[in-house]
Amino acid sequence: MEESKEEAKSFKELGVSDQLIEACDNLGWKTPSKIQVEAIPHAFEGKDLIGLAQTGSGKTGAFAIPILQALLDSPHAFYACVLSPTRELAIQIAEQFEALGSGVGVKCAVLVGGIGPVQQSIALGKRPHIVVATPGRLLDHLANTKGFSLRTIKYLVLDEADRLLDEEFEKALDKILHAIPHDRRTYLFSATMSNKIEAASKYSTVDTLKQQFRFLPAKYKDCYLVYILAEKSGSTSMVFTRTCDATRLLALMLRNLGLRAIPISGQMTQENRFGALNKFKAGECNILICTDVASRGIDIPSVDMVINYDIPTNSKDYIHRVGRTARAGRSGVAISLVNQYDVEWYIQIEKLIAKKLAEYPANEEEVLLLLERVTEAKRISQMKIKESGGKRKHRGGDDADEEIDRYLGGKKGKLSKKPKRIYD
Repeated sequence: MEESKEEAKSFKELGVSDQLIEACDNLGWKTPSKIQVEAIPHAFEGKDLIGLAQTGSGKTGAFAIPILQALLDSPHAFYACVLSPTRELAIQIAEQFEALGSGVGVKCAVLVGGIGPVQQSIALGKRPHIVVATPGRLLDHLANTKGFSLRTIKYLVLDEADRLLDEEFEKALDKILHAIPHDRRTYLFSATMSNKIEAASKYSTVDTLKQQFRFLPAKYKDCYLVYILAEKSGSTSMVFTRTCDATRLLALMLRNLGLRAIPISGQMTQENRFGALNKFKAGECNILICTDVASRGIDIPSVDMVINYDIPTNSKDYIHRVGRTARAGRSGVAISLVNQYDVEWYIQIEKLIAKKLAEYPANEEEVLLLLERVTEAKRISQMKIKESGGKRKHRGGDDADEEIDRYLGGKKGKLSKKPKRIYD
């Protein structure tokens, strides 16, 4: 196996068909990534796989290429099922399958929450080759969509398998496993799970990622966040918080200070989550304030910086968060804001990645010049949220989504093209 890893430097040498090589080329995949080199030959031999590799390292291709090659030899509907813990990752996986299979007419159906089940039932009625789904919505269709079953599938993939094997998905996964054939290939892929095929040291982060921390008093955390974002105002940044409410508050606060921020969280409708992501991908907003809903599998190639505004309580989530930057060989920066209440969680992260992080350099006196403006911007944001809170109770709707509609909709004039230097 060591020899083949050294020798296999092209998709052709791995045994990938000419049709799929052409599709890889169209996607800009000139040579296979390390996880693809290690996984694809075993998959072609008909083996089950557990694949561990860093985020942004080509894991989707490592399971999609073998499945599509097998499908070319024996095409039929409902050939493979891919499970994902999040809607956004499921949609992204389906897009990669469709891109790789575009030349041979591969059809995919995506089954996720937040999108009307009728539309998805119609897609299933067209008998797709690949079904990509979140567990809950897949179960709904197995129970309620007439004529749909997974009795013919040849491949089951669990992407971000460590999350899918959590208690949260345990019951749904058990029911799905009872509904599919025992005679199948099973692939488990993750960035943070114990490994069989290991393309990187366990729980490692990529070498092109510059990781830093800043120890600070909790009361100055907002000031440091604004200072870092203003210092790197030309960068595309993702800021991770622990709660959905915090994403909205921080986005409002930053926008009050002239920064182009937009929130995304599980409380938003699926349409607005897509809208926020698309706005971010297109560069119209260069700061995405998010919960861990955005930490797994979402591939936004141009993310320059990740900021952990809240330190994750599960240290494995750190790997997924910082993996949103420095993808596919690019460089990136990850900065963690650590206050007196976060020290224990931060120590666990350093133990997990077996690395001591460098301190982010900042002159605290300069940072605190922002204190008055940041405090006022936050106060205004809190008042706005409090004022709109009553509407939600009376109407039963989500005013947070209304606000996102304004971010995404016609009031573009209020978005500053260039963020002003906050401490000018």
